[in-house]
Amino acid sequence: MLSVSLYDGIYSLTFSSTASVSNPVPSLPSPALVHSLGDENRSVLSLVADTDHVYVGGQCQDISVWSKRSYTLKTSLRGHTGSILALELAEEKLWLFSASGDSTVRIWSTVTFAPIYVLHPYLETGAGDLFSLAWNPKLQVIYIGCQNTSLQWFEFSKDQIGQRIQEISSGLSTPSRKVHKFFDSYPQYTHRPADLFANNFGSLSPSFLEGDTSYGAASAFNIPASNVIDSAHYGYVYCMALISPVRTGADDSTLHSDGEYQLLTGSGDETVKIWNCAQSGPAHIHTLDCSHGAVLSLAVQGESVFAGCQDGYVKVFDLETKTLIRTIIVQENIDILSLSVMHSDLFTCSANGQVQRWSPSFNCISSWKAHDGIVLSSSITMSTETNGFVLVTGANDGLVKIWDVVVPLKSDDPEMSLEKDISNGIDDDHHDTMTYALSTFVSIPSVSSDPLHRGNCQQAAIWLKKCLRQLGAESTLLPTYELGNPLVLATFCGSQGKHPKPRILFYGHYDVISAPTDGWDSDPFSVDGRNGYLYGRGVTDNKGPIIAIACAAAELLRRRALDVDLIFLIEGEEEVGSIGFMDAVRKHKSQIGHVDAILLSNSTWITEYHPCITYGLRGVVHARVTISSGAPDRHSGIEGGAVTEPMQDMIRLLATLTDGQRKVTIPGFYESVREQTVKEKQLYELLSEVTGSPGSVLSSRWREPSLTVHNLAVSGPGSSTVIPGTVAAEISLRIVPDQDLKTISQSLVSHLQNSFHALRSPNSLSVRIDHTADWWLGNLEDPWFNALETAVCEEWGVQPLRIREGGSIPSIPNLEKEFGCRALHLPLGQSTDRAHLPNERISLSNLRRGKSVVKRFLAKVSDTRAPIIS
Repeated sequence: MLSVSLYDGIYSLTFSSTASVSNPVPSLPSPALVHSLGDENRSVLSLVADTDHVYVGGQCQDISVWSKRSYTLKTSLRGHTGSILALELAEEKLWLFSASGDSTVRIWSTVTFAPIYVLHPYLETGAGDLFSLAWNPKLQVIYIGCQNTSLQWFEFSKDQIGQRIQEISSGLSTPSRKVHKFFDSYPQYTHRPADLFANNFGSLSPSFLEGDTSYGAASAFNIPASNVIDSAHYGYVYCMALISPVRTGADDSTLHSDGEYQLLTGSGDETVKIWNCAQSGPAHIHTLDCSHGAVLSLAVQGESVFAGCQDGYVKVFDLETKTLIRTIIVQENIDILSLSVMHSDLFTCSANGQVQRWSPSFNCISSWKAHDGIVLSSSITMSTETNGFVLVTGANDGLVKIWDVVVPLKSDDPEMSLEKDISNGIDDDHHDTMTYALSTFVSIPSVSSDPLHRGNCQQAAIWLKKCLRQLGAESTLLPTYELGNPLVLATFCGSQGKHPKPRILFYGHYDVISAPTDGWDSDPFSVDGRNGYLYGRGVTDNKGPIIAIACAAAELLRRRALDVDLIFLIEGEEEVGSIGFMDAVRKHKSQIGHVDAILLSNSTWITEYHPCITYGLRGVVHARVTISSGAPDRHSGIEGGAVTEPMQDMIRLLATLTDGQRKVTIPGFYESVREQTVKEKQLYELLSEVTGSPGSVLSSRWREPSLTVHNLAVSGPGSSTVIPGTVAAEISLRIVPDQDLKTISQSLVSHLQNSFHALRSPNSLSVRIDHTADWWLGNLEDPWFNALETAVCEEWGVQPLRIREGGSIPSIPNLEKEFGCRALHLPLGQSTDRAHLPNERISLSNLRRGKSVVKRFLAKVSDTRAPIIS
């Protein structure tokens, strides 16, 4: 359901849906409410605080000044004729700036509360509402974000103001605005009408230019056309933030005079722009694309930029690399209208009156109902009673509330260090994002083989797209075929160094097989943790590895240590043969982009305890063989012996596929099978010692082709007195290097047809190839493989076993050929994980250590380019 609302001049479009991933249990209690300040204004649109006062701007044109010590109203600043949309402090000058819907900026003394200046934007009311302000203490410049999409600024240096006063006094420059009956009036006893020069600019004393406002006159200035950037955005400039040369939290009021400042502007065009602050004016240097509705609020902490957007999303960008490192879904459909930061923590204020506090690892550590209305403004300020800080919030319920917030530990405290031992795999503040996300993922029964679960498969794709976006990726859905499950495409963008970034494609699947409750000790679609294992359908095949590797990328992003692009390509029909997958990949190949290597994690170890790397998979040919008499089912007591029975033909036909030694008898079947090398023989001897299985058994499972008859199906009831008119058999061939998939498929069909013809049966034969997948063999000498093997060795302290799998993953060889690069297979499951069986499970330790392996691997390949295969 779509709804439209207006937040005091800011339009909001909201859609009804549910949030993706969030911390279920905040770790901090709600802060104590210190005091509430009732304001005469209907809505509190803006607020700031200095050492002694809280300044509150609302719809009723006045600015209320509240004492922080006594919580009483000290005075009201009057002069604006429109709502007070933005407030800003210049604390070193003891000034307060206010921007209004009346298209003026007014400057007040924070000592005497007298008006000092009135600033008119270029084009005056043509600039529209003035939504945002930012003060540059080094350049003595105020920046103004306007409704007409322009960015304007004015310099308040002594020389600049003196020059403007001299020009006005000498008649060389005259303000183009209309006379204001209050600010342009003479003292009442003079009985003179108001005029533009009533304030006698030429008599301003040097002390006034220095900021001495012991008298109450206000000087009016116009912003010249040279101080305007028209169409700075393609939407209203809703918010601003200044980036200090020395990165600090918003609660650190220290001003730094060295270095250059940068300006951030957020707009309704869904972007945040970065500007270098120069004496000549702002110079645009970069645009951050939020792609999620208007940017309504901004905050900066250290190297992180937080952009509060419509629909409850906060985009987190890294200033140094200009990359998106996380998307926080605060609460979907609820706009984020104000942000504040305190040291390492972020406070988000939402349109539903809720305030949330987020840790450095982007976990919600506190959440509370702050107001009964829309929270429109907030500020962090020092407490007058303690050495701590308070959060001040204002809403359209007419209240300003002061909250006693606990100061977080500094980032250099060992307990809160971002550089925790990567082997433990747990995010800061003890919230394990990986296991919580996996629990939500598994709860969606994305069974691709059952049409009744098609909606669940769609839901799983949408959830995964949101989850990856929250973790810092740019994500989208790609269609496959009509009624097909979509692909999830997401890219974790690494920082750009001196060399081109390697681009690694991670392949996986979000669909699962069915899970009848018989044989399960817990609900298969609810993750159950027992004795170090997580139980549930899909935890090992393949949802667990997907989430673990996504969390690895997210943690590297958060630490500004991701130097590769990691592309997630997750399909929803792997369990039913990857129907339409490669067609969709080819169609959207330009959107996926260049790929240097392929990574997957979709199998298990050969044992329960020794880590492995899979370097080979067998291919498969699935066929359906049908023999039919063309007649209905018959009674064996009446027709037995008088007809040629399809079942007997089928038995004789299937018997022609193998000999007495179980060898496949299809002509030429073994001709292309690659011979076993000396190194392979040595490897099987090693694996035999580890597993206790003969090397010949491992070889027959992994590197030798095979044939399997899976089932027989008959027409009719299948009772012992019926001769079925039709019999069908499902058979498969597993193929290995260097058997050709197409040749083997054709040979199977030809052999069955020739063998059936030799039976001279009156019945008819039909052979249909339902599904094929090619074999895959990795390159053990490849630098990518060596990097992955080294990462596993460093994490587990042992050399991983090199293993192959008897099963097939059709997409891997196809992706290799399509992108011209090598694939790597990192299994995270143990041999006892029971994929596709009741009580499917995965070791929590394996998930965490697997995440660590991927982080190590990505770090190692940051300067590696993969060889291209022909």
